[in-house]
Parts: sequence; C-alpha cells; structure tokens
Amino acid sequence: MYPKKVVQDTAKVLQSYLTYQAVRTIIDQLSETNPTLAIWLSHYTSSHSIQDGEAYIAGLMTENKELVLRIMTVREHLAEQVLEFLPEMVKTGIINDNTEHRRQLLERLTRTAISQPETSELNLDVDDLPNP
Repeated sequence: MYPKKVVQDTAKVLQSYLTYQAVRTIIDQLSETNPTLAIWLSHYTSSHSIQDGEAYIAGLMTENKELVLRIMTVREHLAEQVLEFLPEMVKTGIINDNTEHRRQLLERLTRTAISQPETSELNLDVDDLPNP
C-alpha cells in the first residue's frame, strides 16, 4: 500500500469536489443576480469536465477571468469551513458504515433457510377453503 499516493489522490479529488461545489454555489447566486451569466456558466460546465478542478479552472481562465477569481474565492472559503471537520467525520462515517455492513453480512451468513410448512402443520379445515 502506498499511503502517500493515497493521500495525494484523495486531496486532489477533494480539491476538485470543492471546485465543483463552488461552481454550483456561484451558478445558484448568479441565477438570482445575473441569469444570463448563470446559464453561460452552466453550459460551460456541462461541456467541460470538472472532474479535474484545476484543468477546469485553467480552461475557464481563457473564457472569463472574473468567474475564475470568484470560483477560487468560494472554493477557498468552502475549504476553510469544511476541512476542519472532515477527517473526524470521514473516520466516524467509515467506522459506522463498516459496522452496519458487517452486521448485514453476519445476518445473511447466519440466516437459516425457512422450510415450507407441511400441509399437516397448517391445520386447515376443508370448510375454510374458498369455493371455486
């Protein structure tokens, strides 16, 4: 296992996700203040992959520098708000989810097949059967 590589990849994914959230926030804000620009940014985002946040920002820089500055500012603000709580939340979430998955797995492994009751065990009376 390569913990350093995992940390680097996780940080990149998280950074790109915060870029995505910043873009979504700005589109929502622009929808109220500048609908035309909101539509433009929404179309730009749908036609340019935001999977790599840094490549997305580099591409947008040639189109609209003001939006790039706004995205970077919002992304940084989101990071300041979120990253403090993230390590403990992720750790707790994984522990809780793993516990639940293990419980479900154990239930499935220990579940016994329910056999079909025999007709003699049903205690059916002929009078209780519906008429055809």
